[in-house]
Amino acid sequence: MFTGLIEAVGRVEEVKPLTAGVKFYVHSVIAEKLNSGDSIAVSGVCLTVTSVRGDLLEADVSPETLQSTSLGRLHIGDLVNLERPLQAKSRLGGHFVQGHVDTTGTISQLRSQGDFYLLTVAFPEILSPYFVLKGSVAVDGISLTISEINGNRFSAQIIPYTWENTNLRVAKTGDSVNLESDILGKYVVRLMQQDELNTTRC
Repeated sequence: MFTGLIEAVGRVEEVKPLTAGVKFYVHSVIAEKLNSGDSIAVSGVCLTVTSVRGDLLEADVSPETLQSTSLGRLHIGDLVNLERPLQAKSRLGGHFVQGHVDTTGTISQLRSQGDFYLLTVAFPEILSPYFVLKGSVAVDGISLTISEINGNRFSAQIIPYTWENTNLRVAKTGDSVNLESDILGKYVVRLMQQDELNTTRC
C-alpha cells in the first residue's frame, strides 16, 4: 500500500530484456534505503526490488505489466516516480494507492497557470464511473485531486512542489501515464452493481 506522495525521482539506467519481460535498473537516492524483496512503486506500478547496488536498484517487470502500464515505453534516461510502501506507524497523506494500475491515459493538456500547472488527462471510457469531482486519482503514482471532469477527460491542479519533485516537470502533451482510480470508489461501484443485479433477479 502506498500514499501517492512521491519520495524521489529516479532515472532509468538500463532496460535489459529477459526471456519474458524485462529487468529495470533505476538510479535513485533512495536505493540505499531498500533491500532485496522490498516493494517499490515505480511511476505508480508496484514492483519487487530484486537487487540493490549502491544507488542502483533492480526490478523485474512481467510481460503483462509491460502491456498494461506505461513501463513498457520507458527508455534509458527517462525519469520515474518512486515511493516506498506505507508503514503502519506512518501518518497517512495523499490517499490509499495500491500500485495496481487500472490502465494508461494520455496527457491531453499541460499548461502553466502562474506558479501552478493544469494537467488534463484523457482516459478510457471504462474508468468513467470511478472518477468524481474532488475525488482522488493516482497519475504515475502521484496522488492528485480531480478539479474538473469533461467527458473522458479529467483535470488536476499541480502545485509547484509536486511539479519540481516528480517526473511531471519533464512531461509533455501526448505522453502516456499510469492511472489508478481510488480503491474506495471501486468498492462503491461494485456494491451498486451487485445491488442492481440482485434487484433484476427479483
